[in-house]
Amino acid sequence: MSKILSVIIPLYNEERYISDVLNRVAGVSLNGGLLKEILVIDDCSKDTSVQQVQSFINSYPEYNVQLINHSRNRGKGAAIHTGIEHATGDFLVIQDADLEYDPNDFNDLIAPLLDARADVVYGSRFIGDKPHRVLFFWHYVGNQLLTFLSNAFTNLNLTDMETCYKAFRTDVIKSIKLNEKRFGFEPEVTAKVARIPRIKVFEVGISYNGRTYSEGKKINWKDGFRAIYCILRYNLWK
Repeated sequence: MSKILSVIIPLYNEERYISDVLNRVAGVSLNGGLLKEILVIDDCSKDTSVQQVQSFINSYPEYNVQLINHSRNRGKGAAIHTGIEHATGDFLVIQDADLEYDPNDFNDLIAPLLDARADVVYGSRFIGDKPHRVLFFWHYVGNQLLTFLSNAFTNLNLTDMETCYKAFRTDVIKSIKLNEKRFGFEPEVTAKVARIPRIKVFEVGISYNGRTYSEGKKINWKDGFRAIYCILRYNLWK
């Protein structure tokens, strides 16, 4: 029986990108005979995002796309929680509903999972030879500081803790009780993964086409302070 990759796509007001993202995710041919289930978690979008997803589902029923709606806006982390709850695959990957991350990198992400070298794989924007859009210096500095602080507590040597591209054995991520409803998901899940006995964490290089704020980027400096709080909370106070 073929194994399945669950692709979780948190969605909030991404009408400029969501159709293209769905086409790219659906079009990726996975190694190892892996099949896909695509779980789109709409976090109460106010634009045409939901209509575009439903149109895609109606046009391409063979792609196994499911749309799950939140009745109110609860945050990206909450959308990921919902996706994890509904995932039925053997492996799971998180895909943003924009064009910053390229689904063609899925095979690199899941390779260490498929051959049982890893339980969790982080896709790093800062290693490897794949193309990266050049953008904000201070975002880079902030990311490196957050990754350094996280590593100091977890004793992992990650280069990109804040990356969206994280892949898991589904049983591993389902075993973790997650609390953070917004952008605190990244430091929380990292802290809790690091505490699992004998966990095998890998990191692979990915491409990155970052957005500017005029192109719809949502994260800001307040989320950076929340990340620091989450690093301290979930490493010091569990």
